Amino acid sequence: MMLDRIDLEPVFFAPFVSSVMRVEPQWIDYNGHLNMAYYNVLFDKAVDEAYALLGIGESYLKTRKHSTFTVEVHLRYLRELHANDPVRVTFQLLDFDSKRLHFFKQLFHATEGWVSATSESLSLHVDMRSKKTAAFPADVRATLKKMKDSHARLPRPEAAGKRIMMPEKSS
Repeated sequence: MMLDRIDLEPVFFAPFVSSVMRVEPQWIDYNGHLNMAYYNVLFDKAVDEAYALLGIGESYLKTRKHSTFTVEVHLRYLRELHANDPVRVTFQLLDFDSKRLHFFKQLFHATEGWVSATSESLSLHVDMRSKKTAAFPADVRATLKKMKDSHARLPRPEAAGKRIMMPEKSS
């Protein structure tokens, strides 16, 4: 019996949750915890998963010659991770427009549930042939809207939009 192929729309759970990843032993620094650079690696791997679901991942680059470039990131380190710790990342699409994505990620210890770090990002949609920003195609905007509508039910992360500054001195 032959089954017809069905093209399924992606389901946008709120927030998107990555697969489980592990802190690699070679990522541990001389302080005995995950080196700051590798938090970005973990966040980036999760973004790749979210982008694949949105249809703007590696296959989008290959077939449509467009991609995204990160232009700004605000990363907060909240709790140490150590070698072999299992982790998951959540991805919340906060907003988008014709050429930009604004999203917030949280890195969780996968078995104990605490937050290790957060990362807020702004990315630009780029035509890879010209290396210039370009508007998202209509189908991609429609998919982004579906994810944003799903994620709009979530509370806005308290750290989103915060700037870096010295605490006020108490008298």
